[in-house]
Amino acid sequence: MRPLTAILVGALALPPLLAGPAGAWDRRVQQGETLARTNCARCHAVGRLGASPLREAPPFRELHTRYPVEDLGEALAEGIQTGHPTMPEFRFDPDQVQALIAYLKSLER
Repeated sequence: MRPLTAILVGALALPPLLAGPAGAWDRRVQQGETLARTNCARCHAVGRLGASPLREAPPFRELHTRYPVEDLGEALAEGIQTGHPTMPEFRFDPDQVQALIAYLKSLER
């Protein structure tokens, strides 16, 4: 692994987050939902219901059926460069990545 990748992977580990108090988890999920609505809802359905505004953009509630959302940490931090053809490149800081992944995990339930 590249040094930056190793740092990000270590910083983005979810088990400590999952082991924390429920209130901290709920706040993280709320932060992630805000990030999703602010940055992603223009193209993706980011909630539990509804179609994506852009047909080729998968609804967030279905992402876990395609791959483990925990695996998105590195891509979110370094910049997602794939996805649907018109997807812009996004880069999030480690706290934002954890929040967005927590929100995506909450949609699995």
